[in-house]
Amino acid sequence: MEKDIHYYRPLAYAAGIGSMLGSGIIVGLAATISVWQNGLNLTNGQVGIISGALTFAIAFGSLFGGKIAESLGLIKVFNWINLFYAVGAAVCVFAPDFTVLLIGIVVTGLASGADLPISLTVVSHDTPDREMQAKLVSSTQIFWQAGIFISYICSFLVSKMAGATGARIVFGILTAFAIVTWLWRTMSGRFKKLHDEADARYAEEEKGTPAATEKISVTSVLFGSDKKKFLSFFVAILIFYIGWNLLANTWGQFQTFMMVKADASQSLATGAGIVLNVIALLVSVLFSSVAGSKYRNVGFVIGSVIMFVAMVGMTLGGGNLIAIIVAIGFYNLGSPMAGEAMYKVWTQESFPIEVRSSIQGIINGTSRIVCALFAFITPTLVLPGIIQITMWCFAGVVVVSFIAGAIMIRLQHKFGTTD
Repeated sequence: MEKDIHYYRPLAYAAGIGSMLGSGIIVGLAATISVWQNGLNLTNGQVGIISGALTFAIAFGSLFGGKIAESLGLIKVFNWINLFYAVGAAVCVFAPDFTVLLIGIVVTGLASGADLPISLTVVSHDTPDREMQAKLVSSTQIFWQAGIFISYICSFLVSKMAGATGARIVFGILTAFAIVTWLWRTMSGRFKKLHDEADARYAEEEKGTPAATEKISVTSVLFGSDKKKFLSFFVAILIFYIGWNLLANTWGQFQTFMMVKADASQSLATGAGIVLNVIALLVSVLFSSVAGSKYRNVGFVIGSVIMFVAMVGMTLGGGNLIAIIVAIGFYNLGSPMAGEAMYKVWTQESFPIEVRSSIQGIINGTSRIVCALFAFITPTLVLPGIIQITMWCFAGVVVVSFIAGAIMIRLQHKFGTTD
């Protein structure tokens, strides 16, 4: 009996909570870093080291997570990776000084970076139908947005507490979520059944096919007999995601900073961030329902146009606070349709199952490193006197990202997908 999408949806929830933990550590640290600074008497240099260390740890976790999964087993790493996240977050909760906090942040970042490509690969591995895969993989973006929203809310609620207490509570919440996710993934009989059914399905499909003469690897896929197909997919997705992520990372890390520099109060900037994030969350929910249909590409075009309009609108607004808030609202409207969810679905449906986590990790990690390096100059680029020029450049980034995405759509029509 053929099973419908509801049978596999709990697996997407378990993977989605991993995404929620990923965005939670990024936003949770960004929203509490000043609290950590005051509570642990950190210097500005130490604050910069901690923020940069998280970004690079996530990048390296993404780059090498797939390779670890290939060595130890995809399901085994999927089940246990969040225990390491919980250990890192717990170290932060009890950190007495800069060194211990840094260690906790690095461990948590490595685990977070590794979880994203691995958990998405598990979803696509266990789900038999291509349309279901697209819907379930894209639905994890809802959890990513939810993680941002919850982190903002928690940080706001504990912002008045003395010392580093508020920050410790936020990281304690992340620790609890990670432990629950680890226990759920490892102890669920439902998940074990899904994994076993998928293994049996792949074994059945391999019957009657010639035995592979060489081990499938990222190198053999990208530079083998089908390199024209897979290398084209890889380059198009990489360019698309780097372009989109440069914008997403700027808003994620410096949205409040931009508003404050445009004369907004801290409470207004934080409150606006919460409201604007609700827009992105709602659009993510709507887009996940069409991610497996022919309307996905239509949404990609509409989302790209809206993001371009947002960048142009901010340039014409001249750094005015209202213009910034409206532009970010438009950006949050378009981004879920032409951003992270598309990158996740394209990667999972375009490459052989054996290398999906590795390729997704390479793309994600490379993008994170580029964003980390760009973050060093971003504060200067979004100041009122320069922001107009920066937004014209960002409008160009949207165009480049759109062209790469359009090429990817064309390539899928030309070559098809692996499923």
